[in-house]
Amino acid sequence: MKDMLAHWEMLRADAAEFALIRDLATDAEKRELYTLMAEQITMLAAEIERVLTAGKASGESDAR
Repeated sequence: MKDMLAHWEMLRADAAEFALIRDLATDAEKRELYTLMAEQITMLAAEIERVLTAGKASGESDAR
C-alpha cells in the first residue's frame, strides 16, 4: 500500500508539472500536448486514489 501511495503522490506531482509547462508554453501544439498529458496523469492518479480509498474502507492493512 505504501508503494501505491508513493506512486499516487508522484503522479499528482507530475500532473501539476505538466499543467505548469502547459501554462508556460507559447506553442499551441505543445499546450495541447501538455493538456492531454496532465489530464491522463490526473486520471491515473484518481484511479490509484480510488483504490487506496477502497482499501482503507475495507480495512486493508498499510503494512504491505
